[in-house]
Amino acid sequence: MDVLLASITDVFTPFVVLLMVLGVFIGLIFGTVPGLTSTMAMALFVPFTFQLEPIQGISFLVCLHLGGVSGGLVASTLLGIPGTPSSIATTFDAYPMAKNGEPVRALGIGIVASLVGGLLSFIALTTISPLISRFAVQMGPFEFFALIFFALSLLAVLAQGSMLKGITAGFIGLAIGMVGFAPIDGLQRYTFGVLELKGGISLLPLIMGLFAIAQLLAEIKAGDERKEMNFSVKGIGIKVVEIFQNKWNMLRSSFIGIAFGILPGLGSGTSNLVAYAQTKQASKNRDKFGKGAPEGIYASESANTAAVGGSLIPMLTLGIPGDTVTAILLGGFMIHGIQPGPLFFAENREIVNVVFIAFFVAIFLVLLFQVFAMRFFTRVLMIPKEYLFPIILVLCFVGAFATNSSAFDIGVMLFFGVIGYILLKAKFPIAPLILGFILGPLLETYLRRALMSTGNVADFFTKPFSAIFILIGIGCVLFTFINETRSTKKDSKLASM
Repeated sequence: MDVLLASITDVFTPFVVLLMVLGVFIGLIFGTVPGLTSTMAMALFVPFTFQLEPIQGISFLVCLHLGGVSGGLVASTLLGIPGTPSSIATTFDAYPMAKNGEPVRALGIGIVASLVGGLLSFIALTTISPLISRFAVQMGPFEFFALIFFALSLLAVLAQGSMLKGITAGFIGLAIGMVGFAPIDGLQRYTFGVLELKGGISLLPLIMGLFAIAQLLAEIKAGDERKEMNFSVKGIGIKVVEIFQNKWNMLRSSFIGIAFGILPGLGSGTSNLVAYAQTKQASKNRDKFGKGAPEGIYASESANTAAVGGSLIPMLTLGIPGDTVTAILLGGFMIHGIQPGPLFFAENREIVNVVFIAFFVAIFLVLLFQVFAMRFFTRVLMIPKEYLFPIILVLCFVGAFATNSSAFDIGVMLFFGVIGYILLKAKFPIAPLILGFILGPLLETYLRRALMSTGNVADFFTKPFSAIFILIGIGCVLFTFINETRSTKKDSKLASM
């Protein structure tokens, strides 16, 4: 209790509160403007927390994360363009509802659903995390290797596009993660005589290049094709009765969001689509979906917000990010000298409480901004890209340099920006690359520790927990491969007819 009170006291200082407000505000802006995602926001602003105290920096980043996911509602509703991948399903009914003369109602439904999803995921985060942490402390190198192997295999096979591209991206990430000193024995690998590579490639320039620079290049190429917005936005526009009519819908969708957030590689980008599909399947008015059905908005928005809390659970307890944004957030923890994982709850109880408190505060800050400042965010929506992109580019250069005060990191960022753009054009998923880069060294460390402890590879399959997750990972790859092969054959037959 004393630790909790100390954490509350530390968080509710004027400067930390200001940082949390700023985090939610910036996150909402990045989520609102199409092309600026929560992933980009996290990649850009993690370096700027380096000079802050851990409590200050982590509070800011947690609020930035939730704000970024929640901001996608505005563009989805008023422009019919998903502000973030987590708002794709929201577009299906929110935009038709807005075109039918009810933009305020569509936004109001999204705001309420986000609040419910956020609160339920907060409950899950604070109750499930300690239980997993207690179990994780008892795990050894065999179990952790199996868990990371499962996470990487799941991420690769569930990546958008072909499984082969997902696995290839994952292997590229693993290869990049091997640059520098090897774990355990400290041998140098793939440095090619470059002094700056001896310590490995820094995470922050890498992610800023792959996400921020690559996305900027893609958006510049695409041009500014936003639609004209002719909606007036004021108030919330829904009745309490309607909210209670959708309570089971929001509850089910929130549980889907939490579950998909916990599974590595899925997160809010997948959960909103699954929740939408489940709600449509269970509805008596399926024909109204896609034409402005409120149930669809309740489902999508409660699921995508709930996935935020869910994705934090594996990151905090196991050190395995639930999605790309939490992978970058993990990097933010690490630059402050904090390593989430099995011992995190025992050794950093105050920081754990800070994450919980900041997440809870962020839920209500998002609510306040969306209710009282919605007009402002609709104006932000229409800012031309030619004004936004130079600012983002400057932030990229400053952030990359600030990582190690080295111009070499700027070069790393630009190099991976070009690589990221090429991967985007070739429709390769970026998430497996990032997760491979982060989890690769951990995978190798646990593999070598396991082999050093017994020297027997067969032990990976004699220990129940290890065997189960390795076999599930292999099974996921094989199952996806068979499905894709069948689908390809079916498409080729149809094409030949």
